[in-house]
Amino acid sequence: MKSILIGIIILAAALFAMLPCGLGWGVDVLLFLRGFSPVFAIIVGLVVLFVGIADIKDRRDAKKEEEEGNR
Repeated sequence: MKSILIGIIILAAALFAMLPCGLGWGVDVLLFLRGFSPVFAIIVGLVVLFVGIADIKDRRDAKKEEEEGNR
């Protein structure tokens, strides 16, 4: 129960900080998101690339094992 209450308080504080009538950090948050988006896209692209390479290797290994089992 404490964690839910603390989570709600943190969310409310973050929203208050971004509102123009609050701390007015909304522009800074958008600036951060604009700058972070390309970096995040590069990271996600690399992860997907590595997963694809690992998948190809796994399929190749499975095919070799299947061929060895049929002999």
